[in-house]
Amino acid sequence: MNNIVNTVGKYLYWLSIPRIGFTDVLDILIVSILFYQIVKWIKTTRAWVLLKGIILLLCIALAAYLLQLHTITFILANTMSVGITAVLIVFQPELRSALEQLGRKNWIANIFSTDTDQVKEGYTARTLQEIYRAAIEMGKVKTGALIVIEREVMLGEYERTGIPIDGKVSSQLLINIFEHNTPLHDGAVIIRNNRIVSATCYLPLSDSVEIGKELGTRHRAAVGISEVSDSITVIVSEETGDISIAVNGKIKHALAPQEFRDELSVLREENTSSKKFKLWKGLNRNERKNRE
Repeated sequence: MNNIVNTVGKYLYWLSIPRIGFTDVLDILIVSILFYQIVKWIKTTRAWVLLKGIILLLCIALAAYLLQLHTITFILANTMSVGITAVLIVFQPELRSALEQLGRKNWIANIFSTDTDQVKEGYTARTLQEIYRAAIEMGKVKTGALIVIEREVMLGEYERTGIPIDGKVSSQLLINIFEHNTPLHDGAVIIRNNRIVSATCYLPLSDSVEIGKELGTRHRAAVGISEVSDSITVIVSEETGDISIAVNGKIKHALAPQEFRDELSVLREENTSSKKFKLWKGLNRNERKNRE
């Protein structure tokens, strides 16, 4: 009888609700806030892509362990031990920037902030139309321009190198930014959620040997940002007025107006569900109306 009572008592102990005190609630709250801030920081840098790659590797490692694939398990186990050091080396600038922001941030205001700027809205037909018009007009007068259209990979670290704008995308604003001898004409413009978020941004230069010698620093920077993100970058040459597009580490040079329109139309909707959306309907009709 005593054995039965002891066994039932053990089960009841595990099923009982533990007593939660003030310190427990405070501990959970602090950990939750720290975890949220870390994830928020990761989402605004290239580390988000790295995190998804690490999760994929962990899933592969788990599947290999369950299926008793000893060779794959051995390779992944030894690779992971070196991977942490590699991550610290590769993302040293981002980690340093995060620590600097940690000291400057207003934590109280940040915790209770209702800011929703990071929510993906998807590029509207109007935004694409304004980018198209601006590039065509700047190409006619040979005004150099570098327009980065952010997609899934956040470009927060490059945005912070420029001057905040936070203006609605319009062809007039883009042309004015890149006008010769103006304070904002040098560097790149970053567009997110149908708004110009920053100008005069510094972009990483590509080391690719496939880039032609006739293309300058502006084109090399466009390829560089496309190598580290999924962004689409529009380049207007200051020497020739040619319009080019860089995406996925490749550059399509000297596009005709129709080719440029077709390339812009492949932009995918940027929203939380990552669904495709219908792009740029009736652009030709609107262009004809504007001409008339």
